[in-house]
Amino acid sequence: MNNGTWTLVPRNESNNLVGCKWLFRIKRNPDGSIARYKARLVAKGYTQLPGLDYKETFAPVVKPQTIKVVLTIALARGWSLHQMDVNNAFLQGNLSEIVYMQQPPGFVHAEFPNHVCKLKKAIYGLKQAPRAWHDSLKSFVVAYGFKTSLTDPSLFIYDKENVHAYLLVYVDDLLLTGSTSQFLHQFMSELSNRFSIKQLGFPHYFLGIELIPSKDGLLLSQHGYIRELLEKFHMSGAKPTTTPLCTTAPLKLLDGSAPGDSKVFRSIIGAL
Repeated sequence: MNNGTWTLVPRNESNNLVGCKWLFRIKRNPDGSIARYKARLVAKGYTQLPGLDYKETFAPVVKPQTIKVVLTIALARGWSLHQMDVNNAFLQGNLSEIVYMQQPPGFVHAEFPNHVCKLKKAIYGLKQAPRAWHDSLKSFVVAYGFKTSLTDPSLFIYDKENVHAYLLVYVDDLLLTGSTSQFLHQFMSELSNRFSIKQLGFPHYFLGIELIPSKDGLLLSQHGYIRELLEKFHMSGAKPTTTPLCTTAPLKLLDGSAPGDSKVFRSIIGAL
């Protein structure tokens, strides 16, 4: 409500009504301990109608190789690294379409129970929400003087008056580095004035990767992420095996059994 995400309006039966639900998750620290519990209202994007409730949906995210290149440049030049997290990022993206949504379960307005939410800003779950947020952030960053990289649209480069800086964007996770601390802090201050930003300092944990400074440089480790995956899919007691598998083994279409739950199988593949 603080973001002015919607207004309540009488329902028009001719309008498509998008559903919504609550999602609950546990946020963890780099060591796997519980940081906090989160509840988030999300739209049921599958109830949206293409061409009516949304048009363009694609939003880029920074490439893994881009992250490594920027980290290497920062280390070689002795630049500081700053991690930022955008609070409720999708709620800060403006919608270009008119979208109507049901009132949140458990929070129906007592005086207007039959009204619906006319969305003014994007909300998690909408098909165009990632794009709306990325467009809002890009507009601000470009207006500040950054340019979009030709090789990675989620890498923004600042190169003016002997000041060099790089900004990496992965949805609501931001990584900033540059040649002068004065410019970096000024930019972060301006960014915080425009969006609700949490400044996290040095990126000890970024996109599932643990960054460990050492005398020789920077160690990138996914030990915590791997351990979390093993626990999630009940494989913490599994034993290691030689890979790759034998390439000459004859495989038949009907060998073995199908996965009991295809969603779990797809989730494992996606997590890798």
